[in-house]
Amino acid sequence: MKAKTIITICAGVITLFTACDDSLNIPQHGVLNYETYYQTDEQAETASTALYIQLRGLEYNYMVGKNMLGDDFWAGGAQRNDNAELEQLNEFTFGTEQSMLQGMFTSYYQIIYKANVALGHVVGDSKVMQRVRAEARVFRAWSYFELISMWGNPPLVDHELTPSEYSLPNGTTEELWALVETDLTEAINSGSLPEKANADDQSVWRVTKQFAQAVLGKAYLWQKKYSEAATVLDAVISSGKYRLYDGNYEDIQMYDHKMNCESILETIKVDDANNIWTNMNMATLMEHWRTDHMNIPAEYAANGYGFLNPQKSLYDDFVSEEGESGYRLGQTMKTLQQMGDLGISIKVGQTLYGHEGYFMWKWRKLAAQIPAAGYGFCDNNNTRWMRYAEVLLLAAEAHLEAGNTAKAAEYLNAVRVRAQLPPKTSITLNDIIIEKRLELCGEAVRFQDMTRWGIAATRMATQGQRCPSIDSNGNITYTVYNQSADGYGFKTGKHELLPYPGTEIRLNPNITQNPGW
Repeated sequence: MKAKTIITICAGVITLFTACDDSLNIPQHGVLNYETYYQTDEQAETASTALYIQLRGLEYNYMVGKNMLGDDFWAGGAQRNDNAELEQLNEFTFGTEQSMLQGMFTSYYQIIYKANVALGHVVGDSKVMQRVRAEARVFRAWSYFELISMWGNPPLVDHELTPSEYSLPNGTTEELWALVETDLTEAINSGSLPEKANADDQSVWRVTKQFAQAVLGKAYLWQKKYSEAATVLDAVISSGKYRLYDGNYEDIQMYDHKMNCESILETIKVDDANNIWTNMNMATLMEHWRTDHMNIPAEYAANGYGFLNPQKSLYDDFVSEEGESGYRLGQTMKTLQQMGDLGISIKVGQTLYGHEGYFMWKWRKLAAQIPAAGYGFCDNNNTRWMRYAEVLLLAAEAHLEAGNTAKAAEYLNAVRVRAQLPPKTSITLNDIIIEKRLELCGEAVRFQDMTRWGIAATRMATQGQRCPSIDSNGNITYTVYNQSADGYGFKTGKHELLPYPGTEIRLNPNITQNPGW
């Protein structure tokens, strides 16, 4: 009897736990099962959307951080150490723990991961799915172009990794560039990437075939494959899908001229009063003038932080090429006197730190582009990732190096004529170097160009030695903050490549750190 009772009790307990197990065995909500998801076009679109969202998340570190690494700007801000991270980049005093470099490096690999998810799981044959896979290849290749051109030989990740693959070593130069070329070539030849109907078509906001060709042209140029670069960049130009913006030059980057004929890729921001925080953009807030130290007419946004102020060397290059009254110069930046003529001045008793009296004008921020009063972190402007002028200058360099000087001059002069400058009958690489600095200043391409051309050490050897400030009377003083010559400036044999972030090295001991770090 006792045995029977025990058996009965045990059976009841087993039944109880079995019932509990059945009750708890329910699908997990909010988690995608990649083996069963991405089966429809709608689901495939989510893989594509994730890529565009991730690109937008890179805006701040990309635009602000990369501009800090060049010789166009001072870090700026309210005073010394207002943003030490920017000062580190600008003065080359950073190390392996630099947070903005960590953010950039991580963001590129997050794009690569999302691209690998799309390529590994969106496998259907519908037009939408084919386009999603082509987009993923372009995003992956673009991310690797950025990683290779700034870090050298990062790990190659061309699929979703299993746990045993988490500690990959550095890739080789050959295999990394091969992946970039293969991804872009397959995407271009797939017939799945959209194209604009013409240069004035504003309906196509996705990655286009021509954007993929432009990135491939850059990749070839960086590898000194000049003929290949010239051919693919020519294809973008001859497509007729883009042209140089033919309005006022100062409006190219403005919020009310989004998606213009020159823009090859933009991050799209929708004017939606009910969802203004989707348009949060710290980059434009940082780049706008230091408005609390200035008298600003009501038409301009009064919420700028005053970082990324033009260096005198940039102004001087403009003057050398265009003269003090140059059309493009006056619509790109303005002097303190020119700002005063517009009713904009430094408040009496205030100074602007990291400033030599030059103000960026082509990315000025207007009050009208802020979607709601008091929300200065948000604005309705799009981020421009590439525009047609860059393609022309890349093609000019490719043709020059390939020996076709006439074609190189044609493309360079197209940019010069728009800038209201006389065309050059013969050109040199230095002409392209200067033109590219003037045309694309503040567009996050300078650092990679300078290291590729081998001019960074000369141009930035003493950057960070001292920092300027200007008062309301226009008096400029320079203060030395970094005393040791070893502690500032671009160093040959070190700064040509950025350091792999310390966290990456600690997590993955198989990564070999770059020289000098």
